[in-house]
Amino acid sequence: MPILRQVPRADVTDETVLAYYNRLFGDRDPVAEPGTATGTPGDWWTVYALAPDIFKHAVDGFAVYRHPARRISPVLRELGQTRAGWVKGSQFVFSQHCKSLRGLGVSEEKIAAVPYWTVADCYDEQERAVLAYADCLAQAGGRVPDAVFAKLKTFWDDEQIFEFTYITCLYDMHAVITRALRMEFDDRADPIVEVAAPEGFSAADFLSAPRPTTNRQ
Repeated sequence: MPILRQVPRADVTDETVLAYYNRLFGDRDPVAEPGTATGTPGDWWTVYALAPDIFKHAVDGFAVYRHPARRISPVLRELGQTRAGWVKGSQFVFSQHCKSLRGLGVSEEKIAAVPYWTVADCYDEQERAVLAYADCLAQAGGRVPDAVFAKLKTFWDDEQIFEFTYITCLYDMHAVITRALRMEFDDRADPIVEVAAPEGFSAADFLSAPRPTTNRQ
């Protein structure tokens, strides 16, 4: 379950929120009867409904990358979003955008290779460039070598680079939020935990362990 309270249908008064509840869940209460057509629980929507103005801002953001004014390839765009989800460890963002890549006709080989794109031979030169830039944004916090921009500018103009930058960073944000609030597929325990030592072990034993002896001639 998400960390924060979910808003049941009976408590929704905002028209935008209600419209999305109807669109995604029909006449169900998504808190009492969760589940969407894509297989997600749907609790992203019910948590964001806590603040209807933020809910609207977020869904307006989704419309940005599908707007007819966008000039970048949908496949390159989705590669950036998918890679951002993987880099940030968001199973939700990564999983949903793998599905989007598949819907665009991207091969299973390329989808499977997103986590290890640096050693995959299946991507063309443009795809490798945008994946490298996505890593600069989501993994390096915006530190971008000049060589990366130089490569991008061989096939994109400034407007297209800006589009990709904004959209990738938008999904970097969504990946962080869903992980932090344990929403959707990110409702899972952190895999990095202490592995217990053998019974009878103590830190003092470890620190005072004798050094191996050596034979000296």
